[in-house]
Amino acid sequence: MNHYIYYTVMHDGSEPYEGVLSAVEGLKGAGKKMIILSNSSKRREKSERMLVKLGFNPSDFENIITSGDISHSLLQNDAESLGCRNWDVLSELVTRNNRNAYVFGSGDDDEAYVTSAGWTLSTIEEANLIVARGTFTINDGTSPVISKTENEAEYWKVMERAMACAARDKLPMLVCNPDKVRPDEGLPPMPGAIGDAYERFVWTTHCNQGMTEEMAREFVKRVGKPFGEVYDIALSSGGDDGDDENKKMRERAIMIGDALETDVVGSAAAGVDALWVRHDGIHGKDVIERGHVGVLEEFNGNREFTYAYGREVVPRYLADHFRW
Repeated sequence: MNHYIYYTVMHDGSEPYEGVLSAVEGLKGAGKKMIILSNSSKRREKSERMLVKLGFNPSDFENIITSGDISHSLLQNDAESLGCRNWDVLSELVTRNNRNAYVFGSGDDDEAYVTSAGWTLSTIEEANLIVARGTFTINDGTSPVISKTENEAEYWKVMERAMACAARDKLPMLVCNPDKVRPDEGLPPMPGAIGDAYERFVWTTHCNQGMTEEMAREFVKRVGKPFGEVYDIALSSGGDDGDDENKKMRERAIMIGDALETDVVGSAAAGVDALWVRHDGIHGKDVIERGHVGVLEEFNGNREFTYAYGREVVPRYLADHFRW
C-alpha cells in the first residue's frame, strides 16, 4: 500500500494518543501519503491550528478534509470545487435564494459560519433549512443565543419545539458532523444524534400519510464519515479521477480509525480496507472490559439502528493502538 486515508486515532481532543506522532513521522519517512478525514464541523484552518497545538505538522498530510469545510461548500452550492456532488435540496434553495437558516450550534462562530456561506439566521418559522453544527447552542439570529451550559432545561424545551415545527413543514437538515457521541466521560451527544432525533420527528409527524423511516432520512443530509463525500474528495486527491485510477486508489488505500459506525462502516461503503484501532478512541473502554469480539458482535447486533443500515461490519485489520 502506498496511500493512507487516515484519521480519528490521532488525539482525544486535548493531547495526541501515545505513539501517534512517531507513527505519522514513520509513515512520512516511508513515503506514504496521509489524508486526514475529520468529522469536525469546523473549517480546515481551525483544524490545522488544533493540529499544531497538539504537536502535529499539517504539511505532513496530503490533504485535511473536514465535514465543516464540505458542509460550508454545500451551503454555497459549490461542493464540486472540492471534488464531490452538491446536495440537490440545497442547490434548489440557493438557486431560489431561499437562504434562511436555523442553527443548532457549537458556540464557536456559528453565525459567521452560516453568513459567510451566504445564509441568514432566522426563526424556525421562517427557516428554509436547519444547520446542525453542534449540541451546545441554538441560534435564530433574533433572540439571545440559547446555551445548554447556561440553561439546559430551556435548551431542550426550545429544541423540541423547533424540531416539531420543522418536521411539520418537512424542512431539510444539514448535519455538519455525523458523529453521534463524543468519546468523553458519559459519551455526550454530537450533531449526528440531532439528525437521528429529527428523522424520528419527521417520520412520526407524517407516518399517517405514508411516511416511512427510510423516507424520513431523505430530509437529513449528513456530511462526513461514513458518508460518501469525504471519500470522494480523499480519493480524488491522488490526481487522475478516471475509473481505473480511482479503483487503483481504493485498492491502495486504508482507513485507520477507532469508530465502527463512522470509520469502519464508511471505509466498507467506499470500497477501502479498514484498520480498526481498538484500544484508543470511542470503543477503548468497552474493548478492554468485554474484548473486541464482544464489542463487534454487539455493534452488528444493532446494525439496523446505526449508519450501517443493516450491513454487517467486519474490519479487515486490527490493532490495539496506532503506533510505529
